[in-house]
Amino acid sequence: MVRKPVAAGMFYEDNKKKLDEQIIRCFKNQKFGPGDMPVTGRNKRLTGIIAPHAGYKFSGAGQAWCYKAVGESEFADIYIILGTSHAGFSDAATLLEDFETPFGEVKVDEKFAKSLIDKGAVKEDKMAHQQEHSIEVQLPFLQFTEKKKIEDIKIVPVVVGKEADYKRLGKAIADTAKQMEKKVILICSSDFTHHGIHYGYVPFRRNVEKKLEEFDKSFIKWIEEMDSWSFLNNVEETGATICGRYAIAAFIEACRALGASKVRVEQYYTSGDVTGDWSNAVGYASIIVE
Repeated sequence: MVRKPVAAGMFYEDNKKKLDEQIIRCFKNQKFGPGDMPVTGRNKRLTGIIAPHAGYKFSGAGQAWCYKAVGESEFADIYIILGTSHAGFSDAATLLEDFETPFGEVKVDEKFAKSLIDKGAVKEDKMAHQQEHSIEVQLPFLQFTEKKKIEDIKIVPVVVGKEADYKRLGKAIADTAKQMEKKVILICSSDFTHHGIHYGYVPFRRNVEKKLEEFDKSFIKWIEEMDSWSFLNNVEETGATICGRYAIAAFIEACRALGASKVRVEQYYTSGDVTGDWSNAVGYASIIVE
């Protein structure tokens, strides 16, 4: 069985050639993106990335910053993709089916995924992934960045909900990677604060552009310090609408357990910066963990 794309034609182009051109534009975006393509052969150290997951016309340039780091690092045996559940699934769920995008199929590493299931860190649940876009929208960027080895890409997709034991999940990912002697790169898929009446969250009435950035950076600070508890605690205390907060917490735990030591914020901007509409705006951060 193969999971068919649900976001193609909406979040990103559903035509292979147009999708390729769209991603190139994201990389070459001088204002919000890195402005150039990944330089292959650098083999930089990389433990993981936190990348946005909105439509490419909004957040694709932010994603490009993250995948530039992926493209300039050593090819991983497995890419662990942690997403959120916009449908409200509350646990941690993986999928054993391969994924399809306009660039072709992406294989799921069943052995690694089943090890996480055996450790009690995740469940297998097709419904949790059926209509979820947060993991899917990362795949075309990954395939594009690693196109020379596109047939060798293996992933483990995990949707992380509010009832998930994020510490257990993070530890299980790191333990499994070590036990299987696999080089993994973590990909956490999350936007930051969704502000506006459309999102039911309006803490700021004036100077939204400035205040939204300051607000998001107050949470990013805890990611930089790799403090998952303080990150989640502050999100919950403020009610911040960071959709992938539980995925981020699990990501932090996994990165720590894998020995990561450096966090770098490459870019931050919002949909308001792109559209000029601040009545409803979403924050996008491009974060690299080495």
